[in-house]
Order: sequence, then structure tokens, then C-alpha cells
Amino acid sequence: MPEVERLLGELSNAFGPTGFESAVRAIMRRELDPVCDGLETDGLGSLIGRLRGSSDTPRILMTAHMDEVGLMVRFVTPDGFVRFQPVGGWLDQALINQRWVIRTAQGDVVGVTGIKTVHVMLPEARNAVFKKEAMFIDVGAADKDDAETRLGIRPGDPISPDSAFTPLNGGGLLLGKAWDDRVGLAVMVQVLRALKNRNGADQHPNMVFGAATVQEEVGLRGARTSSHQVDPEIGINLESGVAGDYPGTNADEAQERIGKGPAIFLHDSSMLPNLKLRDLVVQTAFELGIPVQFNVLNGYGEDGAEIQRSRGGVPAINIAVPTRYLHSHNGIISREDFLRTVELVTAVIRRIDSEAVTRIRQFD
Repeated sequence: MPEVERLLGELSNAFGPTGFESAVRAIMRRELDPVCDGLETDGLGSLIGRLRGSSDTPRILMTAHMDEVGLMVRFVTPDGFVRFQPVGGWLDQALINQRWVIRTAQGDVVGVTGIKTVHVMLPEARNAVFKKEAMFIDVGAADKDDAETRLGIRPGDPISPDSAFTPLNGGGLLLGKAWDDRVGLAVMVQVLRALKNRNGADQHPNMVFGAATVQEEVGLRGARTSSHQVDPEIGINLESGVAGDYPGTNADEAQERIGKGPAIFLHDSSMLPNLKLRDLVVQTAFELGIPVQFNVLNGYGEDGAEIQRSRGGVPAINIAVPTRYLHSHNGIISREDFLRTVELVTAVIRRIDSEAVTRIRQFD
């Protein structure tokens, strides 16, 4: 398997619901250790790598979050079924009749959210949306004692979607779980590798930090602590974009399309980008011949917002790889979009010297 698919596949398959990112952090530590000049963690567990360039300033912070939407064991019923608490933003209809992995102290347990068979449903119930409060996970236990003693299931155990990464039928698209935001992590790794491989006068004219953050899905928490720790002058958040190129979605909801290049968020519910930084990204893309998309969203929230409002305020932007079917068991990205995003972010960082930061941070 080519290196790009290997990295994306391993990150996608990794177990890492919000608050339980250790497996993802181990992958990122392994990938960043040979590249970065130093690694550290903040008080919540975000992993921060530092890569020196030809100057110690300006300080550029890239972020991407390690956590995925998941569930947590709430309790086990007397007859051995698991009731759960969603962690992150799930649609109820995305939860039903899906496979899950529960990580216990004794090991992983596979289960499925059960669904009443159509044969016994009342006609009016067949078209209803199942509410998460009525759902459960069937782990094949005989009763509560069997689930807790033999399988080791306890309240608070994390639960992740059970979905395997795979290239999608040879067309350059990649199918997997947790692209939000494992694709951003993979972009970060590849950008840092590209910057590391330049020497002497060709080095990047700044100090670059890459923060693999925790707990984004429940309030951008790791971005807040890592931004405070790094104290950056410019922030670039790497995210999964919101593709709107499939049936049932329209341009009023999202404007990105798979295979049409990286996207810049111009508006979401958490931040507006710095306009001079936006212009630098767009101009860089134009000069390199990289197609760029723009997205104006009513919802969404991402780590760039916490960089932007950290300390005295930081110019920040959100650059994304368009993604279909976010916050579900299976999403789709384009390999070409990923590669173009890496190329664009690398080139932008190489253009951000002290003079550029002065321009970007100056308000008329």
C-alpha cells in the first residue's frame, strides 16, 4: 500500500473517541518524532511537535484534532444490553443497526445497535426516526453479570464505530471512519515532513508547531490549551470539509465538492478567518495552480476558533479536505484533494516570515 494510503488508513482505523485519544496519539508520536525537533503534551493530552526553520519567529501553529465522535457506556441492563451516551454530534438515524467496538479493561468487545424487525412493527412506526434514548448495544451477553464479568464492560468505557478503511473501487476516493479529523492529522504529518526535507537557505523562515489536539468534538478543548501553551502568531487549522455534492444536499447547505481541491471556510458558527491570511492562501494556490473551494456554513465549529481567540488574538484560517458523510460510520475523501492540501499548506507556511506576519496582523 502506498505511503499516503498507509498513513490515512492507520489513522482512520485507530480507536479514538473524544477523551480516549491515546491510540491516535501513539501513531502521531511515532510519525512526528523523526520529523520534529521536540515533542511535548499539554495538560489535556494534546501532542505538540516543534520544527525549527531558519528563524525562531514567527511562531506558526497548525492544529488538527485526534478525537472522533463516539459513544460511552452509560450502564448495562439486567438482561445484558448496553445503554450508551453519545459523545459528540450524532444524528439519531446514524446510530441505528451499526457495529461498534467497546474498549474495556479486558480488551475490545464488538456489539451492534439493535433494531426491531419490520415484521413486528406497527405501520406508523416503520417510517419513524428511532430516538437514541431507546437504543441499546447488543454484545451477545447472557445477562448483566455476564456483560460485566466475562466481557468486562463498565460504565464510562469508550465506544467507537467499527468501520474499516478501504480505497473505494479504484477511483481515487478513500472510504473510512473518523476523517473528522484524521485527514487533518495526516495533512499535518505530510506538511511537517515536506518542511523538514528543506535545508539551508531553502528552510521555512519561521518556527512551526503541529498540535494534534484532544476533545474537539465536545468544545474545542485541546485547541484552547495547546494554543495557550504555544502562544502562536499565526494559526492554520486543518480539518475535514463539508462536501455538498451528493443527493439530498444543496449549495445553500454546503458548497464543497469531492475532487475539486482544498477548501477554505469563510464562515462557520465558531469563527471568521483573517482576511489577509485568507488572501495569502488564495494567492499561493493561484500561483501553484491548485484549485481552491470556499465554504460558507451556518453550523460547524473547529479548532481554529480557539487559536483565533487565544491570548490577545491570533490571525487564523481553516483549510479543509472535502469530506462526504461526516459524523457517521463511513466517510469519503479524495486522495487528490489530500495531496493538494498538503502542497498548499506547505507552500503557505514557507511564505510566512516576520514581514508577512506584520502585514497580516496590521489592521487599517
